[in-house]
Amino acid sequence: MLKKKFILKKLGQFFLHLLFWFLVLLFFTYFFGAESNNYSDTLSFSLFLMPITIAITYVSIYKLIPDYLITKRYFLFIVYTLYTFIISVYLIMISIFFSLVYLAGFQYDAMNPVTKNIILVASGVYLVTIVVSAFKLIKLNLKHVEQKSKLETKILETQLKLKEQQLNYLKMQIHPHFLFNTLNTMYGFALKKADEAPEMILKLSNLLDYLLYKVDKPFVLLTDDIDHIKDYIELEKMRFNETLDITFIIGYIPKDIQVAPMLLLPFIENSFKHGSIKNGLLSIKIHLTCKDKNIHFSIENTNKLSKPHKNGIGLENIQKRLDLLYKDNYTLNLINKNAFFKVNLILNTVD
Repeated sequence: MLKKKFILKKLGQFFLHLLFWFLVLLFFTYFFGAESNNYSDTLSFSLFLMPITIAITYVSIYKLIPDYLITKRYFLFIVYTLYTFIISVYLIMISIFFSLVYLAGFQYDAMNPVTKNIILVASGVYLVTIVVSAFKLIKLNLKHVEQKSKLETKILETQLKLKEQQLNYLKMQIHPHFLFNTLNTMYGFALKKADEAPEMILKLSNLLDYLLYKVDKPFVLLTDDIDHIKDYIELEKMRFNETLDITFIIGYIPKDIQVAPMLLLPFIENSFKHGSIKNGLLSIKIHLTCKDKNIHFSIENTNKLSKPHKNGIGLENIQKRLDLLYKDNYTLNLINKNAFFKVNLILNTVD
């Protein structure tokens, strides 16, 4: 099937070339017979000139242009073009001699007036060559633009796939970290046979539903992510009981504003994991609001003098995800003091 298509394609090209050179022959016959009534001699002269024109044209479009001009080997292009020009002038002179000897019988006055002038004859030949060469250059340029576009598209697709793989890898690290902390809390409640265990299982069920069905989306509604954060905080409240002092202030949140899933939670996880109980309490303050399509998020937790805050897996991943998803569209400040650790994050969600 492919071989048949290839043969048909080549036959099509052959007949197109044949038609083009037939039209050139008609042009030569008309051009060189402008001041002559002997169209038979003019046709014979044009037929003799055709192989010279075809040879010069094909050398130009299949050798000089693609091998030297397009590849920017300009010196060789000039040299070989000069060689071609010298040889072509010599062959054109032979064609004029043919007109004198065979068509005019060595009678100069009997020659076709146009064929006496080497400049006019050369102009006809080079006009065809220049027109075909210009068409070839346009075709090669369009082909180059198309190839460049395909290459850029392929590179972009590869970058997107790589970006997706990186995000999936980061998410795979976040999920086990989150589940490990939550299951540890549930294990403690199960050992104590606490009454809060069923509620905790329900909260965890909601979180798992979020992880399984929403976290794989590139973006989710911020309101949905807030509900998820609230469930997580309720689970941690059960674990810390009386040793936790947490405030979660939510300002103005548009219903249509979106955020990458699991983007804010690692900051909160990190506060619970690395925050220190001070004066019998782990104090965490969270503030989330939106201003002009920008998400403003801040979280602060107590920190001991002897135990500087460490950046866990969550914070390392979140910085990588921010670079991938919000490159040049976010501001992240981490403030690590002896008494507290604070995160300030601003996300620009405007496309």
